[in-house]
Amino acid sequence: MANASVEIERPDRWDHPLSAEMSAGVVQQLLASPPFSLMDAERFNRNAPLADILQNDTRLHRLSAGDVIFREGQYGGSAYLVLDGNIRIFLTQFIPGARPRRKWTGKALLDWWNAKRQKAKANAKSIDASDRRANRRSNSGQDERHAATAEVGYRGEGKETRMYLQDVPGVIRDNTTSQVTPGEMFGELAAISRAPREFTAVAECDCVLLEIRWQGLKLLRQDHAFKELLDERYRGELLANQLRETAQFRFISDDSMEEIVKAAKFESFGNMEWYADYRKKANKPSSEQIEEEPLIAEEGSFAVGLWIVRGGFARQSRRQGAGHRTLAYLSKGSVFGLEELAHNYRNGSESPPIPYQESLRAIGYVDAICIPKATVDCHVLPYIRRSDLPKVIEQPRYQFGQPVVDASLTQTTADVETGLLEFLVEKRLINGQRAMAIDLDRCTRCDDCVRACASTHGGTPVFERRGMQYGKWMFAQACMHCEDPVCMIGCPTGAIHRDSESGLVAINESTCIGCKGCAESCPYDNIRMVAATDGKGRAKVEQSTGLPILQATKCDFCATAASGPACQSACPHDALFRFDLSDGDEVARKMGGRAA
Repeated sequence: MANASVEIERPDRWDHPLSAEMSAGVVQQLLASPPFSLMDAERFNRNAPLADILQNDTRLHRLSAGDVIFREGQYGGSAYLVLDGNIRIFLTQFIPGARPRRKWTGKALLDWWNAKRQKAKANAKSIDASDRRANRRSNSGQDERHAATAEVGYRGEGKETRMYLQDVPGVIRDNTTSQVTPGEMFGELAAISRAPREFTAVAECDCVLLEIRWQGLKLLRQDHAFKELLDERYRGELLANQLRETAQFRFISDDSMEEIVKAAKFESFGNMEWYADYRKKANKPSSEQIEEEPLIAEEGSFAVGLWIVRGGFARQSRRQGAGHRTLAYLSKGSVFGLEELAHNYRNGSESPPIPYQESLRAIGYVDAICIPKATVDCHVLPYIRRSDLPKVIEQPRYQFGQPVVDASLTQTTADVETGLLEFLVEKRLINGQRAMAIDLDRCTRCDDCVRACASTHGGTPVFERRGMQYGKWMFAQACMHCEDPVCMIGCPTGAIHRDSESGLVAINESTCIGCKGCAESCPYDNIRMVAATDGKGRAKVEQSTGLPILQATKCDFCATAASGPACQSACPHDALFRFDLSDGDEVARKMGGRAA
């Protein structure tokens, strides 16, 4: 019976709609209401018309007052449109159900006391949607206590279990919130960018929501007006709050913040589906790869503004001889250009302004915000505390756009050896949050790690003990559960997805149609296609052709095992470990800054 098989129809894109309850009547009601009634149906592909998108990629949620839709920090692949009722999004940090353990250091105690005094002086904090730009996102002790003490309950069963707040008016009263009303959308930014949720969303009253999974949202963005609406919502509602989370913007006045938001320019560099270009250029010399990376800001050019990375990774480098030397990689929330702007601001008209001293390039794809120099001078630098300002540039490398001194190179990413840092950047390994590294000096090739993986996954290992190598380090072909999991982009059904709590990238076997989209999109070849089997172990084959039905498989980080990854636990020589390559400090600790 080893070769037994079962014939089935080949799975299709919409065999598994998001909800079986989306009837034709419900879809017609949606098509007659904004924003769908305002869309140009002719712009949609005939293989994926607007009605089919709503039928298969959306579902209705009927919520009661207090129901938590999602929490800040969770991962999610859906946006929500309010059809009836009101939603509150929390602009102060509020994570219901969390129980953080406070460490009452002197600073924490001072923050708590200051927050207590501010609360006593503050006016009512609940504001209308029309005034969202004036909000402040705070991480004070006050907010952390709300997250710890808010009373929550649970209703429903199984997958329908939902957390709810027991004192909705009280929680809204004690936090800065924004109201989302019928016809408005929220949660779309995290869904599109594959990033954690920026806020907690709660039903203020009984309401009805339309959930749109990101595959459908991506198709809906074919309508230009809808796409522009989403971009403008980001500027009007969330930009100010995200800027508040950057250290240099903590103490800026509300009036100045409004001017900053008005002046901010949204820029994109590279291709969001960057994996295709990466595969083509992976074997080119590193000097050529750097030259082909989209320039965000070039050393020697006039410092036109302050750059803030909104998404993706960027390379910070300096020209050295005929090539470039990587100093650091910047990710979401990092700033570039502050040193030069602060230097010019301090010196005023006493000396000519210096240009950018280093270059910034997009690694794959970068979403960035540029705040013009004049706005930075008027509304940012006057509010930055002296302790948060960068050091004075004593020896500029560029003056009047020309190099004036070959200053020493300062490495800015922990103590990671330069060659290793450039290797991680060029191979895009900085994307990996749970990478597998093997110290080849300690590894005896006993294969205990492979056997442990196989025994945990039904007899077949889900990683390969081979991969890219730098010095004594080998980065094995195991899913890295990336910060930007581009494998999800090509999945038409959402079978490959991110767990909302852990952030692990997982594959739902029941909705995987074997299209190979994820395997072809993974830049690291860490996803394999294998023959699908049924519950009795029989191979699934297509009825019409007799060809095997394939299914995607990869490392799941042993998510259900209390002991963690079996591969790491099984290594008798501590040669194998899993760690976050996007964290320069962790790379320095784990790899010791040495490749030899």
